[in-house]
Amino acid sequence: MKNFLRSNAYRLLLPLVLAGAWQAVAVWLDKPTVLPRLNAVGAVLCSPTVNILNTGSLLDNMAISLIRVILGFLVSVLTAVPLGLAMGFFKPFNRLIDSTVEMLRPIPPLAWVPLVLAWLGIRGLSDWVPFLALSPIWSGIQFSTLVIIFIGAFFPILLNTIQGVRGIPIEYIESARTLGARGLPLLIKVIIPASLPLIVTGLRISLGIGWMCLVAAEMMPGSSSGLGYLIWYAYELMRADIIVAGMVTIGLIGFIMDRGFRRLESRLYWGALG
Repeated sequence: MKNFLRSNAYRLLLPLVLAGAWQAVAVWLDKPTVLPRLNAVGAVLCSPTVNILNTGSLLDNMAISLIRVILGFLVSVLTAVPLGLAMGFFKPFNRLIDSTVEMLRPIPPLAWVPLVLAWLGIRGLSDWVPFLALSPIWSGIQFSTLVIIFIGAFFPILLNTIQGVRGIPIEYIESARTLGARGLPLLIKVIIPASLPLIVTGLRISLGIGWMCLVAAEMMPGSSSGLGYLIWYAYELMRADIIVAGMVTIGLIGFIMDRGFRRLESRLYWGALG
């Protein structure tokens, strides 16, 4: 424990100073609807299973948000990685698609919200896939929300996959071809392993962007659950303590996901060097 505190002293210093400053200002201001005290926020965080404002518990909303972001993220992985491998390896295919990608990429994911709502409405995922209606959890997951997450997560994965393939030394590919590797064996044994570190970097970045898009998308019309919805509903009821608790939860989840991908990224990087 002592070694942990010593190695993380500098990392803990700034958060503790900010927390102390927050509490001091909150006590001086004495307006809980504007700046809640940390003990009020802590009370919400320390009761994750208690129903909040009739929207479910903090854990319930967190679980819904995680399911949404994981689904949108997985769809983006399954589409962006193969497309990125093809664009990075086949130059004619890249020339065909590259200009379209570069025109769509700068559009912020939230700019698509009005159009996605107009196209897809606010129906739940179970309305699109009937057998999912057997479980009530799917009815609270709007298909439009998944589309916004997909858009946000798609391009970082695509671009990093393309760069990963283009960064492979030509000697690797030529040597593999000399040894008889063609087609699928070349893809599986050379191209994917060599480009994997950059692909994982794209996954880490895209998951963070998808998480941010999720919270904003949960504030769209039709949402009735999730951390983003909980924050917006708490704002309407002037419950700043719940707003901050939701923000802290979002930050902690994002931090944990990023750290997990960083470790994986580091292992793949040193493995590639080794």
